[in-house]
Order: sequence, then C-alpha cells, then structure tokens
Amino acid sequence: MNPLWIDTDMGFDDLASVLAVTGTPGWSVAGLSLVAGNAPLPVVIDNALRSAACFGWSFPIHAGAAGPLVGELETAQAILGGDAMRSAGRSLPPQRTTLSSEDAVGALAAWLRASPTPATILALGPLTNIALLMRRHPELAARIGELMWMGGSAGPGNHTAAAEFNAYVDPESINEVLAAGLPLAMVGLDTCRQVRVDKADADALRALGTDRGMLIGDLLEGYVRIAGADGRSTMALYDPTATAALLAPGSISFTPAHLVAECSGEHTRGMTVVEWRVPRKAQANARIATTADAAAVRAVVLGGLAAVAR
Repeated sequence: MNPLWIDTDMGFDDLASVLAVTGTPGWSVAGLSLVAGNAPLPVVIDNALRSAACFGWSFPIHAGAAGPLVGELETAQAILGGDAMRSAGRSLPPQRTTLSSEDAVGALAAWLRASPTPATILALGPLTNIALLMRRHPELAARIGELMWMGGSAGPGNHTAAAEFNAYVDPESINEVLAAGLPLAMVGLDTCRQVRVDKADADALRALGTDRGMLIGDLLEGYVRIAGADGRSTMALYDPTATAALLAPGSISFTPAHLVAECSGEHTRGMTVVEWRVPRKAQANARIATTADAAAVRAVVLGGLAAVAR
C-alpha cells in the first residue's frame, strides 16, 4: 500500500478526493489533518467526522489551524453553501465519529518521523498546517518526499481576478513552505479546469442503486450546479485533479518553475506568480502543473467514487 497523508478543508471536492484514494487499489489514507478554508474549522470538523461515520473511515482525523498565519479567515461559503457541501438532495447523515486529536501539526510530525521512507502529503486547502509544521519542526522537511497541492494558478484567479481561493486564504503559508525547501507540486486552476464533470456523472453514481451511490451522486450534482443552477453546465474538477496526479502517474504534466505568492498587493494578494524562465531568471523551487489528461483523471476519480459507492 502507498500511504498518503491528506490535509484538507473538507468541502465536497475534498471528500471526493478522499473517496477516490480509498477506492483506488494500492493506496491508503494514513491520516487526515483539517484546516479552515472552505468553511470555518468547526464546519470542516463536522464534515470530516460525518464523512468518516458514513463511509467507515478508520484512519485518524486531527483538527488543525482555525485561521491563516496572518489576518482573518475568508471562507468560500458564499459559493459552496454554509456547510461547503451543496447537494441536489441528500446530505451527509448526522452521525459522527470523534476527533483523534486537536493537534494536527503534532500528529503529522509523528507520522513523518515514523515513516520508513520520505512521505507524501496531499494538501487540498490553504497550506497553513504545513507552514506551521515547518515552523515547529523544520528538521522534518527532509522527511517529505512530495507535497502535492491543489491551489494557486498560473493564470487568472477565481476568488479574485488574480488569486485562486486556497492561495488567497493564506499566501504567507505558501512562501513559508517554499522557503523551507519542501518539494511542492502545484496543481492550479488552469490545469484543473481542463477536467470537467457534469450531471451525467452524478446520474451514473445514483444508477448504482446503493445508499452511498445516491448520496455521492446528489453531492456531485450539487457541486456541478455551482457552475449553473440548472445543472446543464460542466464543472471543473478541482481537488480530485491534484489527487489524480498521485493516483494515476502521468495523468498530469508538470514543469519546473520558480513560484512565489504575492502577499501585499492591493489587487493581487494571493496571486501565485510563476517564473517559467528557469534557470535563466530564477532557480526552480516547485513543479507547476501544465496539462491534464482529462480522460485519465476522470477514470481514476470517478472509478474510485464508484468503487466506494458499490
């Protein structure tokens, strides 16, 4: 098994990512650390614990940062709904498991120390927890073999004209992670938007006829309806596209580049500035996703969801 630690702000596409991992042979989730982002931390915790009860997760879940390194938290609830889990019908059942701890950084540090090989972290929200890990345990940087992050953009933003949401929430954390020398691979908006899902994908999950299939299908359709209330539009597959970069090697193409997050611009805070001209203008400090094999990403993600739903 390939163990994977997931750091998440647990909206629907985060949930879909976790389910894709658990539904893909050869992969396992070693632990889940939670961070405020899509919604305030109590909502993120509730989503994670209800998901764990619903899908029978046995891996530990740890609460982490309740806000960014600097400033106040800004959420995506205006787009995703109060619980960050818009649905066309069914919602997660109310039953919850319990948190393993409220010290996500400590739990992640312990897992890294115990890992026999350099470990892989999948980050699906603001990078606050990872930056705090480097502040408290800088010696553990060498224990991280890959940090796959869904965030940022090599082009326009979505939360603002310049900034992708995860980057906007905590741009200081991005720069701290880069300064620590972590092997960051960024899967940004421009690549995720190459992979689309639609109502037919939700219908296919509901057609499995299981309770889980009905639930995941309704949540997926709610996600699709973010792109258009009538459900006829396609929706970009965000967090699961970054997940597919791990589950289906070769499905995402990366190019080395120099990355920095803008932290002070009046109109550009949270912008991820990519210098492609390496090594002539700067040294590469990250790998930036450029293209996605949409069919391969959809196959591994939707296949994983269907495996869990059966």
